[in-house]
Amino acid sequence: MRRNQWLAAPLGAATAAALLSGCGSTDGSNAGSGKGVIMGISDKVKATDPASGYDSGSWLLFNNVFQSLLGFPKGGTTPEPDAAQSCGFEGPDSKVYKCTLRDGLKFSNGHSLTSKDVKHSFERTLKINDENGPAVMLASIGTIDTPDEKTVVFHLKNSDATFPSKIAAGAGSIVDHTEYPADKLRTDNKAVGSGVYKLDSINDKSASFSVNESYSGKAKPKNSGVTMKFFNQDQAALKKVLESGDVDFAYRGLAAKDIAGLASKTGDQKVEVVQGAGAEVEHLVFNMNDPVAGKLPVRKAIAYLVDREALVKEVYDGTATSLYSIVPAGIASHTTAFFDRYGGSPQPAKAKAVLHAAGIKDKVKITLYSTPSRFGPSTDQELQLIAKQLNDSGLFEADVKSVDFEQYDKDIAEGKYGVYVKGWVPDYPDADNFTQPFFGPDNVLRNNYDNKEITGTIIPATSAKADRGAAATDYGRLQDIVADEVPLLPLWQSKQYAVARQNVTGLQWSLDASTVFRFWEISKG
Repeated sequence: MRRNQWLAAPLGAATAAALLSGCGSTDGSNAGSGKGVIMGISDKVKATDPASGYDSGSWLLFNNVFQSLLGFPKGGTTPEPDAAQSCGFEGPDSKVYKCTLRDGLKFSNGHSLTSKDVKHSFERTLKINDENGPAVMLASIGTIDTPDEKTVVFHLKNSDATFPSKIAAGAGSIVDHTEYPADKLRTDNKAVGSGVYKLDSINDKSASFSVNESYSGKAKPKNSGVTMKFFNQDQAALKKVLESGDVDFAYRGLAAKDIAGLASKTGDQKVEVVQGAGAEVEHLVFNMNDPVAGKLPVRKAIAYLVDREALVKEVYDGTATSLYSIVPAGIASHTTAFFDRYGGSPQPAKAKAVLHAAGIKDKVKITLYSTPSRFGPSTDQELQLIAKQLNDSGLFEADVKSVDFEQYDKDIAEGKYGVYVKGWVPDYPDADNFTQPFFGPDNVLRNNYDNKEITGTIIPATSAKADRGAAATDYGRLQDIVADEVPLLPLWQSKQYAVARQNVTGLQWSLDASTVFRFWEISKG
């Protein structure tokens, strides 16, 4: 996934039939009202061109400056029309997807948005194929037809029922074909879109957005503009400016202990914590070719011994929740497969039994690898606690090694680690995005795990089902296989937080499983 950090309603039959929506406002009534808002954020915006950005900060910009054919409604995970008037699959195999554009769409520069721009946007992302971009999400696209100015028809190479969700994300951003070259990235740090906001300026310290008066859609901006201030992972500085009132709210980047501390305050505090559902997950990953971690009894013993509740409480101060399957809670088709098999608390007797049954009587020597430079400063503490849990059982002799991410990533690719940690932030809120990338010979976990039933039967079957509810049985079977074979051990899933001054409202509509941060819902009294 993007950011390769590497609640949700089911995606139902609405994606199989045509998705319909009203025309939205084209009379200027979408012009923003209210005060401007200042936000503090730890992430950088690494790109302003949608063909390149594949990180959290960049997608935050894309979701507000550009329109996609579809979008996720606040609080929901079923894509709905945005720039499109209607969209839907044609035929039974989820291989032809047709969209009809709204009337009156315009970019912020006044140019009309037509099917030519849509075709150009997708084709340039695929052609440029930037290593830091989202082209991988669009790989199922074969050809794109534009029979008229309002109609776009995608012919997919293979069945892809999640295509609507993919193009509702940042990868579906529509750009002006006269402003964005077909074969290279735009490099002037400017952005021209048809979204709710315009990018006025951006540098290493801040970005400024104003309401796009040319926008035609359903959003009603509740502020006159947004300024983002970047703090580049400086948690202390972000907390300081929030408490002083130099920013109106903070999103991403506060330390877990600070969020927990602020949430526990009562009385006339100056700030308040807004909490929402999160879909970011973290797993302990096992290299199936490793002489120790490659043994199933060892992996099962670890599954019996890891105490997720202790991790969540002692390391993350309750800002995460225990995760018991590869598909997180709040995503359609989630099960509790690991809880069902290994329980919700440590079971050393069962761990001992599974090892002894395999003839493993001596303590298992194992190293857990961490990289706080990628997954946050708490990662080392987390793995040290897991090592302690294993050692306290008397069955393991575990230690932890912390490695800089560049070396960490290289060593994993070379198969040097037996056990290591990986985080994942989804591109779109569907079980597909928590499963398909993790399996097969080139999976993003790089753990040499390849189950033929998953890759050859289950994933092709789920990819063909436009009614996502109909895929639940297949996804249940997949989660059972993962729990049985333990190529990874789910640890936790995030909660989302924003911490705001008390006169700021609307943040709850940006803290859901869609991962879309909606500037237009925020207001300041």
